[in-house]
Amino acid sequence: MRIARFTKDGDLSFGVVEDDDTIATVAAHPFGEIQFTGERQPLADVRLTAPILPNKVIAVGRNYAEHAKEMGNEAPAEPLIFMKPSTSVIGQREAIVYPSLSERVDYEGELAVVIGRLCRDVPAERAAEVILGYTCANDVTARDLQKKDGQWTRAKGFDTFCPLGPWIETELDPSDLAITTTVNGETRQDSRTDKLLHRIPELIEYITRVMTLLPGDVILTGTPEGVGPLEVDDEVSVTIENIGTLTNRVISRD
Repeated sequence: MRIARFTKDGDLSFGVVEDDDTIATVAAHPFGEIQFTGERQPLADVRLTAPILPNKVIAVGRNYAEHAKEMGNEAPAEPLIFMKPSTSVIGQREAIVYPSLSERVDYEGELAVVIGRLCRDVPAERAAEVILGYTCANDVTARDLQKKDGQWTRAKGFDTFCPLGPWIETELDPSDLAITTTVNGETRQDSRTDKLLHRIPELIEYITRVMTLLPGDVILTGTPEGVGPLEVDDEVSVTIENIGTLTNRVISRD
């Protein structure tokens, strides 16, 4: 099931994408048993937004060995977690705004996990029980500010720095999926999720020992090697096998 969030005539709704070209409106939210309103319309007639607006986004750093290496770091023995604010979230075809405070903004294509229920202290073997589904993400990063600050909040927390979408795929085995990032049609990242150092059940166990996760919270699982800069007017796309493609254009703040 592909759960989307969309606007039509000023109204914001959840829906289920059917047959690639139709969206069926959901009565309330996608947590628990889904109920439909009976309304269906062409997907082309609506505007997709971020498929969820999380309370918090928990991201994992250096979770692919080759990415850690390209950044001049060792792969961490334990998950390296940090957070992005909910105000950084945007959706499909929404613009990434290049901040005036930075001279180097990078893309980081990632698989994102969407939490489906309130949870804490979840053992790895039960992690699947708390997952709603999976979506594409771009952990946009002001690389110069990351290096300058020594911690990552400012560099990764700008408005528009967490594109998510195009929808949440609920029926998916995330253990070995192709993940690619292109900029203006040119492939920059090309890897698979089987290279994750800390797997999704382990991440959920680790994170929920620290904090309670709420329905709709998002975990960014890390980016593979090949990260690099974005420029104003670039179009960046993150494609994950059996999910879809998330596309955003970069614009100037000015």
